[in-house]
Amino acid sequence: MRREQASLIGAGTAAGWLLVLTIVDVVVPPTVIPDTLFALAPLIACAVLPARTTAAMGVAAVLLLVWSGWWNGSWDTTQQWILLTDVVLVCLAAVVIAGVRVRREQHTARVTTIAEVAQRAILPSLPPTADGVAIAGCYLSAAEDAVVGGDLFDCCLVSHTRFVVGDVRGKGLAAVSHASRVICSFRQAAPTLRRLGDVARSMHAYLRPLLGPEDFVTALLVDLSAPGVVRLASCGHPPALLVRHDGSASFLEVDAGLPLGLAPEVGEATVPWSPGDRLLLYTDGLSEARDARGRFLPLLDLAPLLAHGSLQHALNELLTHVRQHVPGGHLEDDLAVLLLENAPTATVPARPDHDVDLWGQTA
Repeated sequence: MRREQASLIGAGTAAGWLLVLTIVDVVVPPTVIPDTLFALAPLIACAVLPARTTAAMGVAAVLLLVWSGWWNGSWDTTQQWILLTDVVLVCLAAVVIAGVRVRREQHTARVTTIAEVAQRAILPSLPPTADGVAIAGCYLSAAEDAVVGGDLFDCCLVSHTRFVVGDVRGKGLAAVSHASRVICSFRQAAPTLRRLGDVARSMHAYLRPLLGPEDFVTALLVDLSAPGVVRLASCGHPPALLVRHDGSASFLEVDAGLPLGLAPEVGEATVPWSPGDRLLLYTDGLSEARDARGRFLPLLDLAPLLAHGSLQHALNELLTHVRQHVPGGHLEDDLAVLLLENAPTATVPARPDHDVDLWGQTA
Protein backbone atom coordinates (compact mmCIF):
# COMPACT_ATOMS: atom_id res chain seq x y z
CA MET A 1 0.00 0.00 0.00
CA ARG A 2 2.81 2.46 0.84
CA ARG A 3 4.54 1.66 -2.44
CA GLU A 4 1.34 2.31 -4.40
CA GLN A 5 0.86 5.62 -2.60
CA ALA A 6 4.45 6.61 -3.33
CA SER A 7 3.98 5.74 -7.01
CA LEU A 8 0.83 7.84 -7.24
CA ILE A 9 2.52 10.77 -5.49
CA GLY A 10 5.58 10.46 -7.73
CA ALA A 11 3.53 10.29 -10.93
CA GLY A 12 1.40 13.23 -9.84
CA THR A 13 4.44 15.30 -8.89
CA ALA A 14 6.24 14.64 -12.18
CA ALA A 15 3.13 15.34 -14.26
CA GLY A 16 2.37 18.44 -12.22
CA TRP A 17 5.91 19.70 -12.75
CA LEU A 18 5.56 19.37 -16.52
CA LEU A 19 2.23 21.19 -16.41
CA VAL A 20 3.62 24.04 -14.29
CA LEU A 21 6.63 24.49 -16.59
CA THR A 22 4.39 24.54 -19.65
CA ILE A 23 2.24 27.28 -18.12
CA VAL A 24 5.33 29.23 -17.09
CA ASP A 25 6.73 28.90 -20.60
CA VAL A 26 3.55 30.36 -22.04
CA VAL A 27 3.38 33.24 -19.57
CA VAL A 28 6.99 34.44 -19.37
CA PRO A 29 8.68 36.43 -22.18
CA PRO A 30 10.38 34.43 -25.00
CA THR A 31 13.76 35.46 -23.66
CA VAL A 32 13.15 33.34 -20.55
CA ILE A 33 13.35 29.68 -21.59
CA PRO A 34 12.87 27.11 -18.77
CA ASP A 35 13.32 24.15 -21.14
CA THR A 36 16.18 22.50 -19.25
CA LEU A 37 13.91 22.12 -16.21
CA PHE A 38 11.72 19.64 -18.13
CA ALA A 39 14.38 17.03 -17.33
CA LEU A 40 13.38 17.13 -13.64
CA ALA A 41 10.16 15.23 -14.39
CA PRO A 42 11.81 11.90 -15.32
CA LEU A 43 14.28 12.37 -12.46
CA ILE A 44 11.36 12.63 -10.06
CA ALA A 45 9.70 9.63 -11.67
CA CYS A 46 12.76 7.36 -11.49
CA ALA A 47 12.82 7.64 -7.69
CA VAL A 48 9.49 5.83 -7.23
CA LEU A 49 8.18 4.66 -10.62
CA PRO A 50 9.21 1.72 -12.84
CA ALA A 51 11.37 2.22 -15.92
CA ARG A 52 8.45 2.14 -18.36
CA THR A 53 6.55 4.90 -16.57
CA THR A 54 9.76 6.89 -16.20
CA ALA A 55 10.32 6.55 -19.95
CA ALA A 56 6.80 7.87 -20.57
CA MET A 57 7.61 10.91 -18.44
CA GLY A 58 10.82 11.35 -20.39
CA VAL A 59 8.99 11.24 -23.72
CA ALA A 60 6.52 13.81 -22.43
CA ALA A 61 9.40 16.03 -21.29
CA VAL A 62 11.10 15.81 -24.73
CA LEU A 63 7.87 16.53 -26.59
CA LEU A 64 7.16 19.54 -24.40
CA LEU A 65 10.69 20.81 -25.00
CA VAL A 66 10.17 20.46 -28.78
CA TRP A 67 6.90 22.36 -28.42
CA SER A 68 8.61 25.01 -26.29
CA GLY A 69 11.28 25.54 -28.98
CA TRP A 70 8.54 26.02 -31.55
CA TRP A 71 6.54 28.32 -29.25
CA ASN A 72 9.54 30.50 -28.53
CA GLY A 73 10.88 30.33 -32.10
CA SER A 74 14.27 29.14 -30.90
CA TRP A 75 14.90 26.11 -33.07
CA ASP A 76 17.20 28.15 -35.25
CA THR A 77 19.62 28.52 -32.33
CA THR A 78 22.37 26.14 -31.28
CA GLN A 79 21.38 26.57 -27.65
CA GLN A 80 17.99 24.94 -28.24
CA TRP A 81 19.59 21.83 -29.74
CA ILE A 82 21.95 21.63 -26.79
CA LEU A 83 18.96 21.82 -24.45
CA LEU A 84 17.26 19.00 -26.36
CA THR A 85 20.37 16.83 -26.16
CA ASP A 86 20.68 17.55 -22.45
CA VAL A 87 17.06 16.62 -21.70
CA VAL A 88 17.25 13.44 -23.81
CA LEU A 89 20.41 12.27 -22.00
CA VAL A 90 18.90 13.01 -18.59
CA CYS A 91 15.75 11.08 -19.56
CA LEU A 92 17.79 8.07 -20.65
CA ALA A 93 19.77 8.16 -17.42
CA ALA A 94 16.53 8.34 -15.42
CA VAL A 95 15.19 5.24 -17.19
CA VAL A 96 18.37 3.32 -16.39
CA ILE A 97 18.23 4.44 -12.74
CA ALA A 98 14.60 3.36 -12.47
CA GLY A 99 15.42 -0.07 -13.90
CA VAL A 100 18.33 -0.60 -11.49
CA ARG A 101 16.22 0.60 -8.55
CA VAL A 102 13.35 -1.78 -9.39
CA ARG A 103 15.70 -4.77 -9.67
CA ARG A 104 17.26 -3.96 -6.32
CA GLU A 105 13.85 -3.54 -4.70
CA GLN A 106 12.76 -6.91 -6.06
CA HIS A 107 15.93 -8.54 -4.75
CA THR A 108 15.47 -6.92 -1.35
CA ALA A 109 11.83 -8.05 -1.26
CA ARG A 110 12.87 -11.66 -1.97
CA VAL A 111 15.56 -11.59 0.70
CA THR A 112 13.14 -10.02 3.19
CA THR A 113 10.52 -12.68 2.48
CA ILE A 114 13.06 -15.46 3.00
CA ALA A 115 14.28 -13.86 6.23
CA GLU A 116 10.72 -13.47 7.51
CA VAL A 117 9.91 -17.11 6.79
CA ALA A 118 13.11 -18.18 8.54
CA GLN A 119 12.32 -16.03 11.58
CA ARG A 120 8.74 -17.26 11.80
CA ALA A 121 10.03 -20.83 11.79
CA ILE A 122 11.62 -20.05 15.17
CA LEU A 123 8.36 -18.84 16.72
CA PRO A 124 6.29 -21.62 18.28
CA SER A 125 2.61 -22.13 17.58
CA LEU A 126 0.74 -22.07 20.87
CA PRO A 127 -2.39 -24.15 21.39
CA PRO A 128 -5.32 -22.23 22.87
CA THR A 129 -5.64 -24.70 25.76
CA ALA A 130 -3.70 -27.33 27.69
CA ASP A 131 -4.72 -29.58 30.58
CA GLY A 132 -6.39 -27.12 32.91
CA VAL A 133 -4.75 -24.08 31.32
CA ALA A 134 -5.92 -21.54 28.75
CA ILE A 135 -3.10 -19.94 26.74
CA ALA A 136 -2.50 -16.74 24.79
CA GLY A 137 0.77 -15.23 23.66
CA CYS A 138 2.15 -12.32 21.69
CA TYR A 139 5.50 -11.23 20.29
CA LEU A 140 6.35 -7.70 19.17
CA SER A 141 9.68 -6.89 17.55
CA ALA A 142 11.16 -3.45 18.16
CA ALA A 143 12.83 -3.52 14.73
CA GLU A 144 10.62 -2.57 11.80
CA ASP A 145 12.42 -4.97 9.46
CA ALA A 146 12.35 -7.98 11.79
CA VAL A 147 9.64 -10.39 12.90
CA VAL A 148 11.49 -11.75 15.92
CA GLY A 149 14.60 -10.95 17.88
CA GLY A 150 16.18 -12.30 21.03
CA ASP A 151 13.00 -12.67 23.10
CA LEU A 152 11.23 -16.03 23.13
CA PHE A 153 8.57 -18.22 24.63
CA ASP A 154 7.52 -21.84 24.25
CA CYS A 155 5.44 -24.52 25.89
CA CYS A 156 5.79 -28.24 26.66
CA LEU A 157 2.62 -30.33 26.87
CA VAL A 158 4.26 -33.77 26.85
CA SER A 159 4.36 -35.47 30.29
CA HIS A 160 4.19 -32.03 31.93
CA THR A 161 2.48 -28.68 31.35
CA ARG A 162 5.41 -26.30 31.27
CA PHE A 163 6.19 -22.89 29.81
CA VAL A 164 9.29 -20.78 29.30
CA VAL A 165 9.79 -17.12 28.51
CA GLY A 166 13.28 -15.76 27.94
CA ASP A 167 15.42 -12.92 26.71
CA VAL A 168 18.76 -13.35 24.95
CA ARG A 169 21.38 -10.68 25.51
CA GLY A 170 22.02 -8.65 22.37
CA LYS A 171 20.16 -8.12 19.13
CA GLY A 172 20.31 -9.07 15.49
CA LEU A 173 20.84 -12.45 13.85
CA ALA A 174 23.07 -13.72 16.66
CA ALA A 175 20.25 -13.16 19.19
CA VAL A 176 17.74 -14.89 16.91
CA SER A 177 20.10 -17.86 16.59
CA HIS A 178 20.58 -18.10 20.35
CA ALA A 179 16.82 -17.83 20.91
CA SER A 180 16.26 -20.87 18.68
CA ARG A 181 18.85 -22.78 20.73
CA VAL A 182 17.13 -21.85 23.99
CA ILE A 183 13.84 -23.20 22.64
CA CYS A 184 15.61 -26.36 21.48
CA SER A 185 17.19 -26.91 24.90
CA PHE A 186 13.82 -26.39 26.61
CA ARG A 187 12.09 -28.89 24.34
CA GLN A 188 14.74 -31.49 25.09
CA ALA A 189 14.68 -31.11 28.87
CA ALA A 190 11.10 -30.11 29.77
CA PRO A 191 9.33 -33.40 28.90
CA THR A 192 11.79 -35.70 30.69
CA LEU A 193 13.14 -34.07 33.85
CA ARG A 194 11.03 -34.16 37.00
CA ARG A 195 12.13 -30.96 38.71
CA LEU A 196 11.86 -27.56 37.08
CA GLY A 197 15.26 -26.53 38.43
CA ASP A 198 16.79 -29.56 36.71
CA VAL A 199 15.25 -28.39 33.44
CA ALA A 200 16.94 -25.01 33.84
CA ARG A 201 20.30 -26.59 34.68
CA SER A 202 20.03 -28.91 31.69
CA MET A 203 19.32 -25.89 29.47
CA HIS A 204 22.37 -24.13 30.87
CA ALA A 205 24.59 -27.15 30.17
CA TYR A 206 23.28 -27.30 26.59
CA LEU A 207 23.72 -23.58 25.93
CA ARG A 208 27.04 -22.84 27.64
CA PRO A 209 29.28 -24.25 24.85
CA LEU A 210 27.19 -22.46 22.20
CA LEU A 211 27.18 -18.98 23.73
CA GLY A 212 29.92 -16.43 23.44
CA PRO A 213 31.89 -15.26 26.50
CA GLU A 214 29.58 -12.27 26.98
CA ASP A 215 26.32 -13.97 25.97
CA PHE A 216 23.63 -15.05 28.41
CA VAL A 217 19.88 -15.67 28.53
CA THR A 218 17.46 -14.67 31.25
CA ALA A 219 14.60 -17.14 31.54
CA LEU A 220 11.56 -17.92 33.64
CA LEU A 221 10.21 -21.48 33.66
CA VAL A 222 6.72 -22.31 34.89
CA ASP A 223 5.22 -25.72 35.65
CA LEU A 224 1.42 -25.93 35.83
CA SER A 225 1.14 -29.72 35.79
CA ALA A 226 -0.32 -29.97 39.31
CA PRO A 227 -3.84 -28.51 39.71
CA GLY A 228 -3.93 -25.32 41.79
CA VAL A 229 -0.15 -24.96 42.00
CA VAL A 230 2.31 -22.74 40.14
CA ARG A 231 5.93 -23.86 40.24
CA LEU A 232 8.53 -21.37 39.03
CA ALA A 233 12.23 -21.43 38.30
CA SER A 234 13.95 -18.11 37.59
CA CYS A 235 17.24 -17.58 35.83
CA GLY A 236 17.71 -13.85 36.33
CA HIS A 237 14.35 -13.02 34.71
CA PRO A 238 11.66 -10.46 35.69
CA PRO A 239 9.03 -11.98 38.02
CA ALA A 240 5.71 -13.33 36.81
CA LEU A 241 2.55 -11.35 37.60
CA LEU A 242 -0.29 -13.30 39.21
CA VAL A 243 -3.68 -11.69 38.60
CA ARG A 244 -6.48 -13.03 40.78
CA HIS A 245 -9.97 -13.41 39.37
CA ASP A 246 -11.09 -10.43 41.47
CA GLY A 247 -8.53 -8.13 39.77
CA SER A 248 -5.99 -8.01 42.61
CA ALA A 249 -2.45 -8.78 41.58
CA SER A 250 1.05 -9.36 42.87
CA PHE A 251 4.47 -10.21 41.52
CA LEU A 252 5.63 -13.74 42.27
CA GLU A 253 9.03 -13.00 43.72
CA VAL A 254 11.53 -15.82 43.24
CA ASP A 255 15.22 -15.90 44.08
CA ALA A 256 16.48 -14.55 40.76
CA GLY A 257 19.29 -17.06 40.27
CA LEU A 258 21.70 -16.35 37.41
CA PRO A 259 21.01 -16.20 33.66
CA LEU A 260 21.55 -19.28 31.56
CA GLY A 261 25.06 -19.37 30.21
CA LEU A 262 26.61 -17.77 33.29
CA ALA A 263 26.07 -20.33 36.05
CA PRO A 264 23.65 -23.20 36.85
CA GLU A 265 22.13 -21.28 39.78
CA VAL A 266 18.33 -21.33 39.72
CA GLY A 267 15.79 -19.70 42.03
CA GLU A 268 12.67 -21.80 42.67
CA ALA A 269 9.29 -21.17 44.29
CA THR A 270 5.81 -22.69 44.54
CA VAL A 271 2.60 -20.67 44.93
CA PRO A 272 -1.08 -21.57 44.80
CA TRP A 273 -3.52 -20.29 42.22
CA SER A 274 -7.27 -20.74 41.90
CA PRO A 275 -9.67 -21.24 38.98
CA GLY A 276 -10.00 -17.96 37.09
CA ASP A 277 -6.59 -16.67 38.18
CA ARG A 278 -4.26 -15.56 35.42
CA LEU A 279 -0.49 -15.56 35.17
CA LEU A 280 1.44 -13.08 33.03
CA LEU A 281 4.94 -14.03 31.86
CA TYR A 282 6.87 -11.36 30.01
CA THR A 283 10.27 -10.05 28.98
CA ASP A 284 11.80 -6.75 30.04
CA GLY A 285 10.54 -5.11 26.85
CA LEU A 286 7.26 -4.84 28.78
CA SER A 287 8.41 -4.08 32.32
CA GLU A 288 11.07 -1.58 31.19
CA ALA A 289 8.98 0.29 28.61
CA ARG A 290 9.46 4.01 29.36
CA ASP A 291 7.49 7.11 28.53
CA ALA A 292 8.95 10.43 27.34
CA ARG A 293 9.91 11.31 30.94
CA GLY A 294 11.72 8.03 31.48
CA ARG A 295 9.03 6.51 33.71
CA PHE A 296 8.54 2.75 33.57
CA LEU A 297 5.25 1.18 32.58
CA PRO A 298 3.15 0.77 35.77
CA LEU A 299 2.55 -2.91 35.16
CA LEU A 300 0.95 -3.62 38.52
CA ASP A 301 -1.56 -0.80 37.98
CA LEU A 302 -2.56 -2.34 34.64
CA ALA A 303 -3.18 -5.76 36.15
CA PRO A 304 -7.00 -5.31 36.35
CA LEU A 305 -7.05 -5.16 32.54
CA LEU A 306 -5.87 -8.75 32.50
CA ALA A 307 -8.51 -10.11 34.85
CA HIS A 308 -11.55 -10.06 32.59
CA GLY A 309 -12.61 -10.95 29.07
CA SER A 310 -10.88 -13.41 26.80
CA LEU A 311 -7.15 -13.88 27.17
CA GLN A 312 -6.45 -12.39 23.76
CA HIS A 313 -8.65 -9.38 24.44
CA ALA A 314 -6.84 -8.83 27.74
CA LEU A 315 -3.47 -9.00 25.99
CA ASN A 316 -4.62 -6.57 23.32
CA GLU A 317 -5.72 -4.11 26.00
CA LEU A 318 -2.33 -4.39 27.69
CA LEU A 319 -0.43 -3.86 24.43
CA THR A 320 -2.58 -0.84 23.63
CA HIS A 321 -1.51 0.75 26.91
CA VAL A 322 2.12 -0.11 26.19
CA ARG A 323 1.97 1.69 22.83
CA GLN A 324 0.31 4.67 24.45
CA HIS A 325 2.98 4.74 27.14
CA VAL A 326 6.09 4.74 24.93
CA PRO A 327 6.92 7.84 22.82
CA GLY A 328 5.38 7.64 19.38
CA GLY A 329 4.17 4.11 20.06
CA HIS A 330 7.61 2.73 19.09
CA LEU A 331 9.12 0.05 21.29
CA GLU A 332 12.78 0.35 22.25
CA ASP A 333 13.10 -3.36 22.94
CA ASP A 334 11.48 -6.60 21.78
CA LEU A 335 8.52 -7.77 23.80
CA ALA A 336 7.25 -11.30 24.42
CA VAL A 337 4.29 -12.06 26.70
CA LEU A 338 2.35 -15.15 27.72
CA LEU A 339 -0.98 -14.97 29.53
CA LEU A 340 -2.10 -18.20 31.18
CA GLU A 341 -5.40 -18.87 32.98
CA ASN A 342 -6.31 -21.51 35.51
CA ALA A 343 -9.16 -23.11 33.56
CA PRO A 344 -9.98 -26.57 34.98
CA THR A 345 -12.21 -27.46 32.03
CA ALA A 346 -9.50 -26.72 29.44
CA THR A 347 -7.99 -29.76 27.77
CA VAL A 348 -5.26 -30.37 25.23
CA PRO A 349 -6.80 -30.58 21.73
CA ALA A 350 -6.45 -34.11 20.40
CA ARG A 351 -5.40 -32.93 16.94
CA PRO A 352 -6.05 -29.27 16.18
CA ASP A 353 -7.05 -28.57 12.62
CA HIS A 354 -5.55 -25.10 12.75
CA ASP A 355 -2.69 -23.25 14.35
CA VAL A 356 -2.99 -20.23 16.55
CA ASP A 357 -0.54 -17.50 15.69
CA LEU A 358 1.12 -15.21 18.18
CA TRP A 359 -1.73 -12.75 18.06
CA GLY A 360 -4.23 -15.45 19.04
CA GLN A 361 -5.76 -15.51 15.58
CA THR A 362 -6.47 -18.72 13.75
CA ALA A 363 -4.51 -19.46 10.62
